[in-house]
Amino acid sequence: MSKSLSRKTFPFKVPHQTPLYLAPMAGVSESPFRRLCHGHGADVVVTEFLSAEGIRRENEATISKLRFNADEHPIGVQIFGADPAAMADAAAMVTDLFMPDFVDINFGCPVKKVVRRNGGSGCLKDLDLVQEIIRAVSKATHLPVTVKTRSGWNEEMRDPVGIALRMQDAGARVFALHARTRTQMYTGQANWDEIAKVAEALDIPVLGNGDIKTAEDAKRMLDHTKADGLMIGRGSYGQPWIFRQTRALINGEPLPATPGVNERFAVALDHARMVQDYEVDPIGAAIEFRKHLGWYVKGLPNSADLRAKLHQVRDFAEVEAIFSNYLTFYAEYVARGLKSDDPDVSSMTCEAA
Repeated sequence: MSKSLSRKTFPFKVPHQTPLYLAPMAGVSESPFRRLCHGHGADVVVTEFLSAEGIRRENEATISKLRFNADEHPIGVQIFGADPAAMADAAAMVTDLFMPDFVDINFGCPVKKVVRRNGGSGCLKDLDLVQEIIRAVSKATHLPVTVKTRSGWNEEMRDPVGIALRMQDAGARVFALHARTRTQMYTGQANWDEIAKVAEALDIPVLGNGDIKTAEDAKRMLDHTKADGLMIGRGSYGQPWIFRQTRALINGEPLPATPGVNERFAVALDHARMVQDYEVDPIGAAIEFRKHLGWYVKGLPNSADLRAKLHQVRDFAEVEAIFSNYLTFYAEYVARGLKSDDPDVSSMTCEAA
């Protein structure tokens, strides 16, 4: 039977047969960015990973990150922890109070402060505990329970197919694999062969994740792994249009052009306005947004000078002024037919004329 006829079914409604997910990313996949990516073609979004203990104790900072708009559906809430009871309580609260489309369990975060409490990828050292957590969460909610994980704790415990089968047996309804071990962190290369093997072995949909930096990368992963969907994380930084571009390639259409400087700045400003409307602390929001600004201007002529200015902003109005000044510089840059490595460029500033 052909792949298209034997396609696995997602446990919630997705707009395309091969959905593109925005990965859950701490400090990045907040509501404004999720909405922006939805607008640029992401089919499914997931919240930042949230502590089960923080949810069950109604920690104000944790609960605030559970806010999402109606236009963010389909959306999943990702929780982490190593106590099955706490994870179950958190899933029940999330289901009753926030009504997402699914609950996702993080078994992949490699960050030390999470792992040292056996959360995230720390759980991969005890697969009995992993299954206990999935079963507890599944009993606590009527929503589909999905998982995101890595290929193992370390090379000695690397067994993505075995891990995947145990998670499926425990009740996971979608399986996302970042094909690195925890000890690899983000070094080396993600092993796409492992995603292919897991996709072949499981009866539930499998999402491929890892080393998708461009739409071309995404299409190559899909062709290589025959995954049922893709999860794009760091490849979305400063380029939410990667989802639209990827969809075009999947559909066999020409690759849409990467936005030019004017359009890129327009997207960044649209993102900034959404953040401004969403956050209650305008100065804190502007400071936190600096990282996004750095990603949006990556690779532009004189980008180091531009980033230095953007990384000092304390008000969103400053961003518009800096962008306006840069466009004046860029017009001269183009008119003079320069290249980014020409000696004259380094002597040009991004100040207004």
